[in-house]
Amino acid sequence: MTTATHEETLGFQTEVKQLLHLMIHSLYSNREIFLRELISNAADACDKLRYAALDNDALYEGDSELRIEIEHDAEAGTVTVRDNGIGMSRDEVIANLGTIARSGTAEFLKQLSGEQQKDARLIGQFGVGFYSGFIVADEVSVRTRKAGSSAGDGVEWRSKGEGEFTVADIEREVHGTEIVLHLKEDAREFADDFRLKSLVRKYSDHIEVPVRMPRVEKAREEEGKEIEGSEPLSWETVNEATALWTRPKGEISDEEYQAFYKHVAHDFSDPLTWSHNKVEGKLDYTSLLYVPGRAPFDLYERDGARGVKLYVQRVFIMDDAEQFLPLYLRFIKGVLDTRDLSLNVSRELLQQDPKVEKIKSALTKRALDMLKKLAKDKEAYQTFWNTFGAVLKEGPAEDFANREKIAGLLRFSTTHTDSATQDQSLADYVERMKEGQQKIYYIVADGFNAAKSSPHLEIFRKKGIEVLLLHDRVDEWLMSHLHEFEGKSFVDVAKGELDLGDIEGEEEKKAQEETAKAKEALVKRVREALGDEVQEVKVTHRLTDSPACVVLPEHEMGFQMRRIMEAAGQTLPEVKPILELNPEHPLVARLEEAEGDGFGDLARVLLDQAVIAEGGHLDDPAAYVKRLNALLTA
Repeated sequence: MTTATHEETLGFQTEVKQLLHLMIHSLYSNREIFLRELISNAADACDKLRYAALDNDALYEGDSELRIEIEHDAEAGTVTVRDNGIGMSRDEVIANLGTIARSGTAEFLKQLSGEQQKDARLIGQFGVGFYSGFIVADEVSVRTRKAGSSAGDGVEWRSKGEGEFTVADIEREVHGTEIVLHLKEDAREFADDFRLKSLVRKYSDHIEVPVRMPRVEKAREEEGKEIEGSEPLSWETVNEATALWTRPKGEISDEEYQAFYKHVAHDFSDPLTWSHNKVEGKLDYTSLLYVPGRAPFDLYERDGARGVKLYVQRVFIMDDAEQFLPLYLRFIKGVLDTRDLSLNVSRELLQQDPKVEKIKSALTKRALDMLKKLAKDKEAYQTFWNTFGAVLKEGPAEDFANREKIAGLLRFSTTHTDSATQDQSLADYVERMKEGQQKIYYIVADGFNAAKSSPHLEIFRKKGIEVLLLHDRVDEWLMSHLHEFEGKSFVDVAKGELDLGDIEGEEEKKAQEETAKAKEALVKRVREALGDEVQEVKVTHRLTDSPACVVLPEHEMGFQMRRIMEAAGQTLPEVKPILELNPEHPLVARLEEAEGDGFGDLARVLLDQAVIAEGGHLDDPAAYVKRLNALLTA
């Protein structure tokens, strides 16, 4: 029996305390996942040792047969999960088992409510790893030693999950990690040979590292009942122990693909879809890519961990190899196994290898094709879009070569449905275009209601022309990089001259010109009254119900993007709007009749109203209210 030295008791990080409390009280219906999580961690430890041993074979310490072992003791009520992987030093034990360094932890904890069902889903989305042991155990002990260190560098970690843990130095002859779960009374079912084997086959059959359990001799009594022998005679491998991605697709069930995803992504939920592909020729690699059903909490942290697991000739090289997919596809999870890279490849070497760019190009097209196929299932694709659509919108700016493919995957709200749900494709829009329509019209606003109520849509509704309603923060930036789709150019209806092309007849255009000529005097008076508050004043035919609207020059930054950048502290050059007046509106007719100060006040009220309708903010709201009140009481 080993004697512990240099023992100290430390407190868990606050986030760990919260997570442990919620897991212990919220995950009763998902208790069995503890074994999957511990096996996944053990497999990762074995992968890391295999990679480290490429440069230093001595790290194996004469034991290069990597494995995971599971034992149970029904009488003592314990389950032990053991691996001969990389192991941990004392500092690593404290860092890895006492804190959560994962990006997005704070955001995750903000969303927890104490509501059991909801929190269970969130915890599954976050991934619980080692701490899942406390779902079934009232005490957990860990004994570990880093491969390559001396026997005296062993470490023991113990905790009851109640706010603190104890760390002690121990003698440990073997490297790797052993976790002992002291089961709660109501979790003793897991100290059972059949139960554990069934869980391994259910959740971890795909793990490449062999998962072994003691083979127990059976003796038969005369009545035909089986009795377990007291001592295991040998070990048996319980899982398939073959790298799933190396097997032929026809031999892999959907359940196996889904289980492997949960191992790779550390996720509870099933993926939406996946693509398994083997390439031979100029490039030689196998990829297995997944589209998750849930977003990680660090999805919008562009510097967060992302990418696929990289293997070279089935040897694990690194997690989160971000060089093989563009940033806008950072939600994709999976595995890449290639023969085209050397075993000692590093992140720095990946950036310099021309083969990496070729593989990246191929995987990007594979991922986009996978999404295109998923889009045939409208309900499933809507789930994807609601989760990852805003990230995919980054694509046209980052990936010129695939801009048309990405555009086909985008979804929008439109005036066709007047629904805030973004479920209309550009192909849907083009199919519904009116005869003579040559452009795709859109409007950008701070929110859906602001977009659908914009005065700029009035002429389009009158003529039955569909308009895309863009109301995500990223939308104006997206449209600055998305210039056309299937040969149809995009037009912002709130910028520049309105041109409906062949939809407007010659007689209609001639009537508009005559109206503009007849109102030249009014336009001149308004321009003089407003001075440098506007760039230009003109008569418009884009309005049917509103008296006025503001328009920006065609190539200027839009109102929404200006507001976002100004809120971020950016200093932007001043841009004065163009005020357009509806000659058919009663307020414009009243303006034409007004004299003196009343004319100037009404002109400014019309300008301020147009700015407000566009979602803008007035420099002097009190002055606007004062003018409006004066006009109402006149």
